[in-house]
Amino acid sequence: MGQFPAVSNVLPVREYLLVALTAAVVTFLLVGLVRALAFRIGAVAYPRSRDVHVKPMPRMGGLAMYGGVLGGMLLAHQLPVLRSAFDFSYDPYAVIVGGGVIVLVGVLDDRFELDSLTKLAGQVCSAGILVLFGLQWMLFWVPWGDAGGNTGSLLSLDQNQGAILSVLLAVTMVNAMNFVDGLDGLAAGIGLIAAAATCVFSIGLLGNNGGDVGAYPPALIAATLAGACLGFLPHNFNPARIFMGDSGSMLIGLMLAAATISASGKINYESVRATDVLGLLSPLVVVAAVLFVPMLDLLMAVVRRTRRGESPFSADKMHLHHRLLEIGHSQRRAVLLIYLWAGVLAFGAVALTLFDVVVVVWCLGIGLLLALLVSAVPRLREARKT
Repeated sequence: MGQFPAVSNVLPVREYLLVALTAAVVTFLLVGLVRALAFRIGAVAYPRSRDVHVKPMPRMGGLAMYGGVLGGMLLAHQLPVLRSAFDFSYDPYAVIVGGGVIVLVGVLDDRFELDSLTKLAGQVCSAGILVLFGLQWMLFWVPWGDAGGNTGSLLSLDQNQGAILSVLLAVTMVNAMNFVDGLDGLAAGIGLIAAAATCVFSIGLLGNNGGDVGAYPPALIAATLAGACLGFLPHNFNPARIFMGDSGSMLIGLMLAAATISASGKINYESVRATDVLGLLSPLVVVAAVLFVPMLDLLMAVVRRTRRGESPFSADKMHLHHRLLEIGHSQRRAVLLIYLWAGVLAFGAVALTLFDVVVVVWCLGIGLLLALLVSAVPRLREARKT
């Protein structure tokens, strides 16, 4: 690894787009092979009472997505500009190794339906690999304290604290994406939106750092994930020909966590004013917005099941997407509605860190109002009939 990252005056936006496109194409082409393999080894989802599909469906789509991620990473390693992401950081290697482990766990679950504790152990192991490669959240800005005449101060975590926080964040994101994967194209679309928003945010950080190549990894991780989700979506959107399975949903969660944690270490706190709270808290703001929909679904499911005396990992048919179906939305419209909510929140949060706050808040409010009205259309129709 190099010791002194260089500085580039030009942001490698085209290179990131090329990497994302490569990951999308590789994923798209691999899905057919993975689909045939899933049928051959018996990794098939048969309809259950809580499912919305009515015929056996092959799983393991995450294997094709991981192949797309590898393809994008390989291209980035060969590009003169983005190769610096590998020369000055272990973050891409952490994602490759940790992602491989969690996809393996997911493939085993797609085939043999592992118990929840075994899956949790695999998730913790994959998150631990990120930490071992140095991918940890180490700095927080807090609004109390007074350092150098500025309001607020930086909270520095030691290695143990950073490791625990990073593992908790990764496991939470993994399970949030796993819980939301219930309709055709839902997890892939949310993953695409979240990864694209994270990539835009990371490129903004790269620009604020003056093109420091040490800040290349988070955008690279997000770009490859966005490409993999984009390449998988045509096969998975209603009517789906393949499910991503736990191998795909858990990979999305892990890579989103990795990109977010990597971006958290790239903020130049010296160049951000203490009064610019959004800039200082931007990683947390983006994480909260990107994962608002799946995290809300996860928290509601945990509360709902524990109140009934059941395991938080037990299955039911009361997720957000199920509720949209009950209201009267079709599968496609329910998925598109959740896309709308996720897109407004994720890109709205990123815009808050990049553009005029007042303008963005107005646009965000209009977007949320529109999403609310569209979501309530079936209820409004019923009210008019009565």
